[in-house]
Amino acid sequence: MNILVVNDDGIQAAGFEALVKALSEAADVYVCAPDSQRSAKSHSITLGQDVTIEKTDFPRAKAAYKISGTPADCTKIGLQFFAEMGAPIDMVYSGINMGSNLGRDTLYSGTIGAAAEAALSGVHAVAVSVDDHEAVHFDVAGELAVAAIDLVYGRLEPSVVLSINVPNLPREEIRGIKFVPLGDKRFYDDKFHLVEGNRYTLSGQPGGFHAADDENDLAAVEANYAVITPLQMDLTDYKTLEIIKKWSIHI
Repeated sequence: MNILVVNDDGIQAAGFEALVKALSEAADVYVCAPDSQRSAKSHSITLGQDVTIEKTDFPRAKAAYKISGTPADCTKIGLQFFAEMGAPIDMVYSGINMGSNLGRDTLYSGTIGAAAEAALSGVHAVAVSVDDHEAVHFDVAGELAVAAIDLVYGRLEPSVVLSINVPNLPREEIRGIKFVPLGDKRFYDDKFHLVEGNRYTLSGQPGGFHAADDENDLAAVEANYAVITPLQMDLTDYKTLEIIKKWSIHI
């Protein structure tokens, strides 16, 4: 099996190296990653300007590229270039992200965006994240990533992105695994702040989050569970669609 590993933290990220190492024990791994940090790029691709694509060496990878583009660019480039060299990709893994991708984070996440590009290309995709921007515990996330190969490939629809989020804790402190939906009760307390002249920068923190149970991804990770959530690319609200079909609008 050929697995493409991509990310949004950049090719130098510790979580990225940990994921490549874990997956290399089960498959042939190929790498395509940004040359530096590209978080919160969502599913953006580079248009109207060139992307630099450079061959590089990466531990335990059969071949690797680092690029100047977005995480989704990495997926597009990896799928194309490795197929052209005779290694068509069977699965795409995105991560291990330094920081969780829970609830509404998935709308902004370059990690999810890179996996979504694979799903839109008809290739099985898994996104893996650890809930800390200074994460050091990658072993459980790596093991879940490897376990997902046989659970996802040929079993789930390629249009599904499987999102795995793991607390940044030693194995013995993780309470188990929950299969849960996205939570939507956390908001961001962020603003653009003046730096100098007409230059501003966005900064802030997630707002407070409190839940009575752990039956969504936000609450479950807060309660020290690893969580697995299937994501779909179809954004249609089918319930509301049936309502608006009854509207009296004419042209």
